[in-house]
Amino acid sequence: MWRDAVELARAVGGATGARGIAGAAFGTDAFRILALQRAREAARATHVPLANHLLRVLQTSMFGVEIGKDVTLGYGVYFVHTHGIVLGGDARIGDRVRFYGSNTVGTAKDDGYPVLEEDVWVGAGARILGPIRIGARARIGANAVVLSDVPADGVAVGIPARVLDKR
Repeated sequence: MWRDAVELARAVGGATGARGIAGAAFGTDAFRILALQRAREAARATHVPLANHLLRVLQTSMFGVEIGKDVTLGYGVYFVHTHGIVLGGDARIGDRVRFYGSNTVGTAKDDGYPVLEEDVWVGAGARILGPIRIGARARIGANAVVLSDVPADGVAVGIPARVLDKR
């Protein structure tokens, strides 16, 4: 939990001092979501019956974020606006990834799930679907539908999303 608080403070405002960490831990829903997620992971690891499911229902009903049981969340994932976010399947989310709300990460098929590397920003309403990789520090535009890989430091916009030229 401590590392989540430190990474969240870094993602929110860049301050990693005691004041910044306390502000991130006590002042954001993102930290509460991460705390519930870490509790769910512990419940799965210790095979506590129904605990993971009950925590998932609590997480979804309180914050509007649905995180699948096999999703891997990095440290300091920042849910800026929590409602309507769905992370499905076995998606892997890196450290300090930002979700701006109403996002979907996953797919309805079992052919693979997205991997988002660290420091990715996912704009409001964006969809990231299929067995693709979003490189570190990439930016996904609002309402983009990403169906193919985005390189590190890339910017993807549109439906279907295309990576903008670096010019």
